Amino acid sequence: MSPTNHPPDAPFSSIMVLAEEMHRLAELAVVQYTPVVESIISSKSRDVRHIQHTLDRLLDFGFYDPMVELFRRLCRHYYSIDAEAATDNVLTYREMWDSEDSGEES
Repeated sequence: MSPTNHPPDAPFSSIMVLAEEMHRLAELAVVQYTPVVESIISSKSRDVRHIQHTLDRLLDFGFYDPMVELFRRLCRHYYSIDAEAATDNVLTYREMWDSEDSGEES
């Protein structure tokens, strides 16, 4: 036991609990945002404010592949409306979530 009466691996355990909760939240977000993205795309919506707001929310979950797929699909739709704004969103994603040493191209 450490001087604070916590097991030595307590910080790691706390981080694991937080990571598991983030994963559960991301799964819930996919359930919530899939119909939103589907609706925007299927209706051929040109509501830039709604599209941008949705992209901003999807970007919060850029660590979770199913959310990244929704983000990519919506960016492709947005590109036909405002190519510059769609590109800016992709660049923002890369700045936030791509690791410099991954060596992967999206």
